[in-house]
Amino acid sequence: MSEDTIRLVTIGRIFRRRWRLLAVLAVVGALVGFGASVVVFPPRYTASAPVLLPGLWEERELLTQVDLATSSAVVDRAADALHWSGVSTTDLRKQVSAKAADGNIITIAGTADTPKRAQQLADQVAQQFVQYTAQIAGSGTDSATTTANDTLRKQVEETNRRISDLAKAANPGQTVESVQARTALENLRTSLEGAMKKVDEANPATNKAGMVVMGPAAPPTGEAAPTRIQLIVGGALLFFLLAVIGHLVAARMNRRLRTEPEIAAALGSTLLGTVDVAGERRAHRPEGGGPRAGIRRLVGLDTPWNVPAPQKSGDEAGRRLRYRRVCARLKERLPAAQRLLLVVPAGDDIARRAAGQLVAEARSGPTLRMVEVSVDRPVVPDRENESGAVVVLSADSWTAEELVGIAEACADGRHEVVGIVVADLVQARPTRSAGPLPDDATLALAVRGHATGGSA
Repeated sequence: MSEDTIRLVTIGRIFRRRWRLLAVLAVVGALVGFGASVVVFPPRYTASAPVLLPGLWEERELLTQVDLATSSAVVDRAADALHWSGVSTTDLRKQVSAKAADGNIITIAGTADTPKRAQQLADQVAQQFVQYTAQIAGSGTDSATTTANDTLRKQVEETNRRISDLAKAANPGQTVESVQARTALENLRTSLEGAMKKVDEANPATNKAGMVVMGPAAPPTGEAAPTRIQLIVGGALLFFLLAVIGHLVAARMNRRLRTEPEIAAALGSTLLGTVDVAGERRAHRPEGGGPRAGIRRLVGLDTPWNVPAPQKSGDEAGRRLRYRRVCARLKERLPAAQRLLLVVPAGDDIARRAAGQLVAEARSGPTLRMVEVSVDRPVVPDRENESGAVVVLSADSWTAEELVGIAEACADGRHEVVGIVVADLVQARPTRSAGPLPDDATLALAVRGHATGGSA
């Protein structure tokens, strides 16, 4: 797993090198969202009807009325009144909702497949709710409560008459005692009237009846969420983000070796040097043929995205100098060797070009013979008169397991891995007008480097 920190430059590299794939996946996501809007989430419309509740209501009582508005008793009555074919009462309950607003107003919402049906559903449920609550208010007071209230009212009326009689029987004079008596009797009468008024207000049948539908539901002006546009945009955005996240996860899970010490440790040999290959990066795997390969090239999957851009290098003379240094180190490391085997992983185009250049530059020293070995089932030719094998490969192309398999294949063919050459892709510059370097000057420069390691 790669431990590199995911930076904005990594996301920018994904956008630059995988924009065609991201665009294709976004279009696929939009099509999936469109299909969901047709099959799973068809267009729905919502209409709302407000119902006013007169009187004083506590919050918990309003919540009770909200539950009552969406209860099966109300919705079943609305379903019977609508007579919609193909719509069961169970489905209708899922299409009705209610909420309490400020000012003792309950908003009843109905959702249907057309604006007209949504309006009819909201109006019908509101009417049935008002009728049902009126019925409850009329029958909610039992006979015992009604009898007790009537008895209390009669007693209060009788008490008022007694108070009137006592006031007339009091001394009609203007003495202090008579005035105080009449005042006390009037205060008692007022207290009794206030108490009866509070009793009447506390009676839900007289206080909280008479709910009113404030008007017909307004026809819906647009689709209810999620709309078709929202599903299409959401699908495109979801697939786009999943593609980016997938690239980031793949980068974190990348086990390809990038550094020269890691490559040398996996192959169990010494690094002879690093050479440059001018050109554009291609795929590390065989492209093959057929429509699948064409699709991969079309969406940009034939080239890796998570490798740095090629750096600029010197001219052709400088690049040839690096190859001659590697050849000189081979000659110094194995002075008695006559032939060496260049092992190149199959599909590594950069390494194959570097090996071909090494063969061309090996004018003195051991003769080099290049062979390509499959990393899936590596097989190296048996040893004939070679003195060892040199593995040529590019960085960030192969895992440790794949390189270990190549080393084991060399051992099976009785070839000792005497060195490793790492090839880097660079941007070519114009060739110098001067001729090629003399061989003696090239070898003189090569002797100054390390014989068995380091970059060339």
